Amino acid sequence: MLRSLIVFAFAALAATSAAAHPHVFIDAKEEIVFDKDGKMSAIRHVWQFDAAFTAFAVQGLDTNGDGDLSDEELQPLAKVNVESLKDFHYFTRLKVNGQRAPVDEPKEYWLDFHGGRLTLFYTLPLRKPVSPGPSTTLEVFDPEYFVAFNFIAEQPITLADAPPNCKAHFQPPKELDAQTATMLAAIPADQRDLPPELAEAAASLSSQITVDCS
Repeated sequence: MLRSLIVFAFAALAATSAAAHPHVFIDAKEEIVFDKDGKMSAIRHVWQFDAAFTAFAVQGLDTNGDGDLSDEELQPLAKVNVESLKDFHYFTRLKVNGQRAPVDEPKEYWLDFHGGRLTLFYTLPLRKPVSPGPSTTLEVFDPEYFVAFNFIAEQPITLADAPPNCKAHFQPPKELDAQTATMLAAIPADQRDLPPELAEAAASLSSQITVDCS
C-alpha cells in the first residue's frame, strides 16, 4: 500500500499527464471547534480532492466488485492519508498571538466518494484548548504549493459552539501573476521543494482566517 499522500499525488500525476505546480487541488472548508469554556479545542477539515487525483487513488478499492465504494473499502485509504499528513503538519497552522498551537493526531476521520471525487473529513484536536487572543489566525496551506487549497466561497469557515462575541473572517490570497505561474509550471512532478525565488511567491498565495473574540 502506498504510504504517502504525496506518493499518491505523484502517481496520479503520471496517470493524468499533468505538468504544473500545483499537482493536487483541494476544495476546502474549515470549522474551529470551541469547548464549554470558550476555548478553541479542535479544527474540523473538509477537503474534496480533484477528479484526477481521485481517479488514481480509488483504483483497486472496490474489493467486492459491486461498483460502489463503501465506508469499509475507503477506510484504509483514509487512514493512509491522515497518517501521511502528519509529515506535513496537516497543512494546518493555528497561531495565537504569534505562537503556533500544537495539535494531536486525528482520531476521527473518514472518506466519502461522490460525483467522481473523494472528500476527506477529519478532526484535528488541539493538544491543549486555547483561548483566542487579540491575534488569532488559521492557515491551511502547502508552503511548497504542491497541493493547492481553494476555499468554498459560500462558507469557507465556521465556528462551532463559539461564544457569541466570536467572529471569523476569511481573507483570500492574491492573484498569481502570469510570470510566476509560468515558472511554477516548469517544475517537474518529482520535485516537491520549490526554488528559493519561488518559495516566497508561493507563501503569498496562502489564504488566511482570522478569529476575533473581542
